[in-house]
Amino acid sequence: MKEAVYIGRNPSPDSDLQELVGRVALGDEKAFASVYDMVVSPVLGVVRAVLRDQAQSEEVAQEVLVEVWRTAPRYRADRGTAINWILTLAHRRAVDRVRSVEAAAARDHKAALLDRTPEYDEVTEQVEARLEREQVRRCMRTLTEIQRQAVTLAYYRGLTYRQVADALTVPLGTVKTRLRDGLIRLRDCLGVTA
Repeated sequence: MKEAVYIGRNPSPDSDLQELVGRVALGDEKAFASVYDMVVSPVLGVVRAVLRDQAQSEEVAQEVLVEVWRTAPRYRADRGTAINWILTLAHRRAVDRVRSVEAAAARDHKAALLDRTPEYDEVTEQVEARLEREQVRRCMRTLTEIQRQAVTLAYYRGLTYRQVADALTVPLGTVKTRLRDGLIRLRDCLGVTA
């Protein structure tokens, strides 16, 4: 008599992984330990190929496996195998790390360039301000006495046109004319273009 031979489907490692991810989605810690053992090497290999740094690769691989634990309920078998899903997570996380490192390097470079910009030069600013004040004084001497009084009261003492008129005991229209004429002379003397 012939012995009956059962020719069945041997479970593939991927179908085992798929089943384990399904159990991880339900919070099965033992299933996660098995998933971890099955995928840690391929995950580390994908990450290391992108990052090329052992320490960072180990860190990112750890992050990926934590993400597998947290996001296992989102895994959809109809969209691909469990190993492809996990390795896609690994690749994306590694690329994100590269981008993050590059962005940090760019920020550091920009900050270093800003550090090299010259500091505010107080002495230069003081000299320039003194020269400007002297030029204004020189130009103020070119005004008539009446114009100089009106400009001084309005712009250096902060009086209104009405207050200037009262202080000089002249009509408001006269004050406006003196100020306008005085400012035109100052503008021309200082070389300011209108």
